[in-house]
Amino acid sequence: MRAVLTRVTRANVRVEGEIVGAIDAGLLVLLGVARDDDERDARSIAEKILGLRIWNDLEGKMNRDIRDVGGSVLLVSQFTLLGDARSGRRPSFVAAAPGERARALYERVGGEIEGAGLPVAYGRFGATMAVESVNDGPVTILLDSKRLF
Repeated sequence: MRAVLTRVTRANVRVEGEIVGAIDAGLLVLLGVARDDDERDARSIAEKILGLRIWNDLEGKMNRDIRDVGGSVLLVSQFTLLGDARSGRRPSFVAAAPGERARALYERVGGEIEGAGLPVAYGRFGATMAVESVNDGPVTILLDSKRLF
């Protein structure tokens, strides 16, 4: 499972011009589910999202996590994070999980975050979406549940 986390002051996702998910301050999380991912990967990514200390404390050091700052999460599925562009000019997406499996694990990540008491807004799984964000910092972190990077 791969995720791109961006600290935002606000973010939203639209499908066919309609806002389907929106947050104020927090994290925009683009999430890609791999073919070999399971519930452990979902739990691992959710725990990282909840625990990353990427907000400044009073001394200006990144010591506060999303719960400390009362943030929200906008979770958007993005299978293209599993794209392999090492060969040729067209990425291969064979590493991405099939639709229903990916949806279940995507929803599991959101459920884990909600279960920890954080508000979660969602994109629409499988839809063509327009994602808009105002980056804060900017602070952007890459996560991989298999710790490939």
